[in-house]
Amino acid sequence: MASQYTPETLQKISELLTKNPEYYTVWNYRRQVLRHEFTQAASSDSAEAAADRITTLIKNDLLFLMPLLRSFPKCYWIWNYRLWLLDEAKRLLPLSISRRIWEEELALVGKMLRLDSRNFHGWGYRRVVVDTLETLTSEEQGESMAQAEFEYAKKMIGTNLSNFSAWHYRTKLIQRLLNEKSATDAERRKMLNDGQTMAPNLSQSERLDYVRQEIEEIQDMLDGAEDCKYIYQALIDCTLLASKIQGTMSSDDQQKVLSWISELKKMDPLRRGRWLDFERSLCA
Repeated sequence: MASQYTPETLQKISELLTKNPEYYTVWNYRRQVLRHEFTQAASSDSAEAAADRITTLIKNDLLFLMPLLRSFPKCYWIWNYRLWLLDEAKRLLPLSISRRIWEEELALVGKMLRLDSRNFHGWGYRRVVVDTLETLTSEEQGESMAQAEFEYAKKMIGTNLSNFSAWHYRTKLIQRLLNEKSATDAERRKMLNDGQTMAPNLSQSERLDYVRQEIEEIQDMLDGAEDCKYIYQALIDCTLLASKIQGTMSSDDQQKVLSWISELKKMDPLRRGRWLDFERSLCA
């Protein structure tokens, strides 16, 4: 079997995926070839040599993906495989090297969002990268990136006030920032009233109207982006928030959430168990 996992095999896989990156079984085979290469590298005489070889393998494969992402920016399987490579860096490499690779990925996402600042998929991917970077720190360095990301979203909104993707990203950060700072009620009201968010200090009915409007805006984004899992996740988040404001979830909202979960089970097979658990909790 090992004889099948050769550089020549990897080259043939690359040629096939360049023509059509939708072959998810081919991506899985590519993983097997890379795992074999990682195992071979790990058998090196020194840990340093092993880390150097694995780093080269991962970086070369990340580079291979770049032209594919430019040609097929909405192909889920490319993004899924890219995250797998980055997770392998986290699993196999020393902390300092792994963190540098993930920092380079954050810079790449920044460039991508400068080219298309309203790309909802890009904002969702940025959140995944930031969440991971927050775990890739020593105990002495460990700190939240919420404030820095809040300022980043503010800057992006400043360049385009109609950038709803940036507004949504920022809205998700507000509650976390307030909790991290153990904000008082007065401080919470100040943040909601000082123009730093779309939602001022609203009544319950006004708050519900705002969330419903946000849901409509996100649903509009589905047109032409039906394969972007982050849109479905945002729809679920906002619908759960609306239900919390109302104190109950309507049967109509429940059916919508279940339909979105059904899409996520197909689009996000690695987290299928999570979506099944969520589905069961809604139906309980």
